[in-house]
Amino acid sequence: MDQITLGNVTITRVWEYFGPVEMTPDAFFPDSPQEVWSGGASWLAPHFLDSETNIVNSAVQTWLLRSGGKTVLVDTGVGNYKDRPYAPVWNRLETGFLANLARAGVEPEDVDLVINTHLHIDHVGWNTYLDGREWVPTFPNATYLMPKEDFDFWNPENEYKPLLGRGNQNVFEDSVAPVHQAGQTLLWEDSHQIDADLRLDAAPGHTPGSSVLTLTSGTDRAVFVGDMLHSPVQILEPDSNSCFCEDPAAARATRRKVLGWAADNNALVVPAHLGGHGAAEVAREGERFAIKGWAPFAPYPEQV
Repeated sequence: MDQITLGNVTITRVWEYFGPVEMTPDAFFPDSPQEVWSGGASWLAPHFLDSETNIVNSAVQTWLLRSGGKTVLVDTGVGNYKDRPYAPVWNRLETGFLANLARAGVEPEDVDLVINTHLHIDHVGWNTYLDGREWVPTFPNATYLMPKEDFDFWNPENEYKPLLGRGNQNVFEDSVAPVHQAGQTLLWEDSHQIDADLRLDAAPGHTPGSSVLTLTSGTDRAVFVGDMLHSPVQILEPDSNSCFCEDPAAARATRRKVLGWAADNNALVVPAHLGGHGAAEVAREGERFAIKGWAPFAPYPEQV
């Protein structure tokens, strides 16, 4: 089992996908220094970059936490059979995610809390599953914690114009609205204390409602940062946004703030999409940050 324990909290990595996302570094991270990719290919490949094709590799995974007697899922990936006409990499996937969750000892009815750090296509997919012709909550006994600002932003009724354009099409309708209509959502703002060890805080920029989950248990610290960063390159170059950040200035400010806190508190930084060892400890290095060490999670052996 791919698992570590921090203080009173057990963390298990549950994978859905690892492999290419059909984007080159200059497309995915248009304002990153390109020399960091070419010069760093030896350490970026193969977990974060396919050096032969120059395509970024990425993981889609859920972090399973057992905390305070509750079973918690942080982000729920892409999901199966979802129509994603403007995101072909994620269109109508068929993965063994629920079987992988079961191998970690969790059935859908065991889940107490689902945390969506934000409401992008690859963070809410397993919120629901297809039951006949209806999308219904996958985790029938869970409360789904969603940032209210993202809920409002992605609600088609509000007619906001996201940077993604149609890239998030169908996501609210098939992966968010059914859970809300079932009465299982808790829409929170600013911050939300989950238990003695876990707290959610707003961390806007990537999306208006993007959030981070901070773990503080005994002397151990971790911060689950969602899409605050997609690549370890963004630790070394914290002003480098992905092409999906709705508010670039806010995204840079959030990244610097959270990485600074992690460096000062010896906290493990746990993004949503890192392959390899999945998470890292960071240190300040002038105006940038450095990777001090990797988490002990086993790297994915191959595309899955």
